[in-house]
Amino acid sequence: MTSGWCRRYLVAGVLCTALPFGAWAGEAPRRVVSMNVCTDQMAMLVADKGQLHSVSYLATDGSTSALAAEANSYVVNHGLAEEIFLMKPDLVIAGTYTTRTTVDLLKRLGFAVEEFAPEASIAEVRANLQRMGKLLGRQQRADQLVAEMDAEIGRLKTIKVHDVDLALYYANGFTSGSGTLVADIVGIAGLENLADKLGISGTGQLPLEVLVLARPDLIAIDASSERGPALAKQNFAHPAFRAVTSQHQAVQLDSRYTICGGPFTLVAARILQQAAMKLDATQLDLGKR
Repeated sequence: MTSGWCRRYLVAGVLCTALPFGAWAGEAPRRVVSMNVCTDQMAMLVADKGQLHSVSYLATDGSTSALAAEANSYVVNHGLAEEIFLMKPDLVIAGTYTTRTTVDLLKRLGFAVEEFAPEASIAEVRANLQRMGKLLGRQQRADQLVAEMDAEIGRLKTIKVHDVDLALYYANGFTSGSGTLVADIVGIAGLENLADKLGISGTGQLPLEVLVLARPDLIAIDASSERGPALAKQNFAHPAFRAVTSQHQAVQLDSRYTICGGPFTLVAARILQQAAMKLDATQLDLGKR
């Protein structure tokens, strides 16, 4: 059996003897491979029919991808250099945190590789959609998606939700504050983010005792957070958490809408806004006491 290190050198040797396929300057790429769940979804939305050849395996996972059903129409890759090479793409799209070994090797072989950073705001979602449109020669489609997204944001902002404090609460007791895509979503929904009031920026720890004492009107948790035996999810089984969610409204917020940025991200804003609107005056009054 060939050892791991030997196999890597053999693969590199085979790849290095081949000509790169990344020659698409001046024209739209015709065979695109995406290696990241976020670029997968953005490419699926923007690409022309038959232009996108492959997406990562995570794109087919309904817990991480909002377009899991659509992803089943594409060839699936696992981010391995040898499988990407055999697909002969003229453009590879990756995330800045995609497997560096694969990305670096593909670049050295001459493949056209474009990397996208994760979005931390709706403004960055717009910018990445526009960039994807330019790369794929689909600027009109990207413009259409941005316009539709902006129209929905405008509609959401016309709905007034008054004085509703929301706590985002994840596994291991984490939350999201300013400088995150989720925080932007909370603002679009018209809610107040508890993390901001506590001075938490980015992704930070929200101790259970602080959550209990803060008495938010609404608590958003990932729909999958309470499933499974993982130690990281024990905070959801704690009696104190059970008590606070029995007294205050909890809303299930699927992480597939917030992990990556796209028009589907606004589904999360609608979920939060609708949950807030269901709170009656009595519930809000109890939450402030």
